[in-house]
Amino acid sequence: MTTSQLDPLLGRLVDGRYEVRSRIARGGMATVYLAHDQRLERRVAIKVMHGHLSDDATFKNRFVQEARSAARLAHPNVVSVFDQGQDSDMAYLVMEYLPGITLRDLLKERGRLTAQQVVDIMHSVLSGLAAAHRAGILHRDLKPENVLLADDGRIKIGDFGLARAASANTASGQALLGTIAYLSPELVTRGTADTRSDIYAIGIMIYEMLTGEQPFTGEQPMQIAYQHANDSVPYPSAKVPSVPTSLDELVLWATERDPDMRPRDAGVMLAQLLEAERLMGITPTDRRGADTQAVTPLPVAEPATALLFDEAVTGHTSVIEGSPAELEQRDDDDAVARLATKRRTRRRRGVLLTVIVLLLALIGGGTAWWYGEGPGAIVNVPDVVSRSQDEATAALVSQGFEVSPQQANDLTVPAGTVLSTDPPGGQGLHKGEVVTLVVSSGPRQIEVPALAGVSEEEATAAIQAAPFTVGDVTRIFDADVPAGVVVSAALPDGGELPATMSETSTIAMTVSLGEIPNVVGLTVDEATAAAKDAGLALDREREDWSDTVAAGVVLTQINPEAPATTGDTVSVVVSKGPQPVAVPNVVGMTRDQAKAALSDARLTAGYASGWDLIPDPATQVTGADQSAGDLVLPGTVVNLSLKVLGT
Repeated sequence: MTTSQLDPLLGRLVDGRYEVRSRIARGGMATVYLAHDQRLERRVAIKVMHGHLSDDATFKNRFVQEARSAARLAHPNVVSVFDQGQDSDMAYLVMEYLPGITLRDLLKERGRLTAQQVVDIMHSVLSGLAAAHRAGILHRDLKPENVLLADDGRIKIGDFGLARAASANTASGQALLGTIAYLSPELVTRGTADTRSDIYAIGIMIYEMLTGEQPFTGEQPMQIAYQHANDSVPYPSAKVPSVPTSLDELVLWATERDPDMRPRDAGVMLAQLLEAERLMGITPTDRRGADTQAVTPLPVAEPATALLFDEAVTGHTSVIEGSPAELEQRDDDDAVARLATKRRTRRRRGVLLTVIVLLLALIGGGTAWWYGEGPGAIVNVPDVVSRSQDEATAALVSQGFEVSPQQANDLTVPAGTVLSTDPPGGQGLHKGEVVTLVVSSGPRQIEVPALAGVSEEEATAAIQAAPFTVGDVTRIFDADVPAGVVVSAALPDGGELPATMSETSTIAMTVSLGEIPNVVGLTVDEATAAAKDAGLALDREREDWSDTVAAGVVLTQINPEAPATTGDTVSVVVSKGPQPVAVPNVVGMTRDQAKAALSDARLTAGYASGWDLIPDPATQVTGADQSAGDLVLPGTVVNLSLKVLGT
């Protein structure tokens, strides 16, 4: 039976919502599981703090606080934190589940990466880290294990588990948090960290990606820590001569032992990475095209969401653990003290050297420095048109300029993209001066005018004055709306118009043609001509008998009030005139019987008036001028032949 099968959390429903499916990985502070969110029907990674740490109120409070800090980050290059809670005595954190590999997996498989692959990956890492720094959050444990290369090509930073507010200048003074191989000198010697400590870790990662190995190694963690505190990181090109100079300089800048000499945050370093990218001849298009190549997933046994915990179980990276008052060994306390003493000695020597250099500069080259490197230097404004506002700002700030953003509407350039700068790119400007950044806010949003019930001419003028664009105009017959008046207006796809729209948006209209022509009472030829004049066709649907309407005349118009447009058909019923009736057989009947039978058949009996003087029983019909069964028009006179009975 495997350890995973023995795990009591497997199959458990955490907080009535998250069903634990399998264990992904286990670290020193927490275990990460794959779980199913029953409420939102999605897979998530759930990080559960170890039980012995949950009993530590201080540690648990930090776990909760740091989860809230990480949840504030909403960036495509940062692993999202969805939820945090407490189930009985178990503290947990819920994050997005992203199958893939880690940067560590990629380095193990390939050894080292190309310069272009390094730029591709670091562009995403620095973008996510810049968002964290802008939010006032440090990562504090940046390393390849915490960079996720997802199967779908996305690159994300995970595990802000050691994150702290950047404004607090984190200083525990008790223990070193993070992984030794990537700890900055100030964390080793003073236990303090700010955004520049994250930058140092980034520099070490770039060195490792370019060379396939870390700059400092040792058998004991404190040996590595000592080198971080006392030695400078070498150029990557010393190991791999093909490394571009621009990346050499970027690594050395990021790994300066003095934090003040490093980029102040990830945004500044991202701008310099973009400049290095430009010098290397890699365009943004090249980078997008190379993304897949840079992060092609490897066939690994478990998904890379395993990076979402505090330390890797396997691998050569060492992690400093222990209580706030301890390191790995008590003897290490003496080593740290010795490091602090040596550092103070080096600082005194550095101050003396700095004073000498400054005196020489003031005596021999103060003016040259002022105009060549100092505030009086003239620097060409970088061309940042068509770049995002964040990228443009970072590029300008990295050159020593102040930035004043302004918004401007533009029909074609997406919102957030730089339209122009003042002064323009390429023009020289003193450091510290202001560059105005004109940024597109997209098309203007304009109120849509009321159009229904006004004339077509007025509606067209109102649309064009907005300015919008007049789209298709549909014309229909409408008995309730006068001809030439707008019945309704809509989006081109028929959707309802919103209250406001972007300028030049298209509006379609439906305009009334008035009532459908009434063709009742007209002959078929007259009705056909009237319909044609209105742009309609006449459909002679059927013919009916009529005692009142002559044959060939329109008797009725079917559904004359239904909306129709030009080209539609008007259906009519045409009269065939009165319907013929059959002459009844009246021979042998008396006079009055014959009259009644003919009247019932809508016919009239005709005979000489003298026959009315003879009593009816004495009369008999002997014949008629219309044979029985003949079809005649209603009202026809049937002349009878009569005789007196007995004669």
